[in-house]
Amino acid sequence: MNDKSPPHAGVTPDESMLTRESWKIFQIMAEFVEGFERLAEIRPSVSIFGSARTDPEHPYYTLTEEIAYALSQAGFSVVSGGGPGIMEAANKGAFRGKSPSIGLNIQLPHEQTGNEYQDIRLTFRHFFSRKVMFVKYAAAYVVMPGGFGTLDELAEILTLIQTGKTRRIPIILVHGPFWRGLIEWIHTTLIDEKMINPEDLELLQIIDEPEKVVEAIFSHYEHKGFEPSAEEREILLDL
Repeated sequence: MNDKSPPHAGVTPDESMLTRESWKIFQIMAEFVEGFERLAEIRPSVSIFGSARTDPEHPYYTLTEEIAYALSQAGFSVVSGGGPGIMEAANKGAFRGKSPSIGLNIQLPHEQTGNEYQDIRLTFRHFFSRKVMFVKYAAAYVVMPGGFGTLDELAEILTLIQTGKTRRIPIILVHGPFWRGLIEWIHTTLIDEKMINPEDLELLQIIDEPEKVVEAIFSHYEHKGFEPSAEEREILLDL
């Protein structure tokens, strides 16, 4: 009788995969620990999102760079996804300013090339741990024109605030013509069909000028300061 036992006899494929997945937990833990340790001192910070496909000659790129520079000069660390396009513009603008430029890079099947304008560079394998870092230390979100990834980050922060899983921060959509269709759809579909409450739309602001983006963020924190309250710290602990 032939012994047709596979390599690693006695360990089924399911058991082997379970072992790999169990050890994966330590890799995930390492991403969180490194992120927490390196980003805890960057407050206040602003996370900027937008398309990776935007060319440096595009007006969106220039506008993003101007916004990031204005935020950096105003004392905000600027956090982006660390890649090309709008992410590069955000890091480049912050790099010219006086505050840190941070890139939260991600390893992708089609490799994302990190941009060169990062004072602090972190690289993640997992989108979910990276997304926590975008939210946890952010005093505001600035959302430039972008695709699915940008919409994903926008939906994420709206959901977290709406459900009380994170503190309320300014969410600023830049370039009104790009976002107008989405806002109209929220009005005519989500609100009209009672999928969200009308006041949920108040979580969003549309602003086009760099100086007004900075003003809106300062206005939000005028009477409360940028440091989270004791209650907000507890909420962020369970993010």
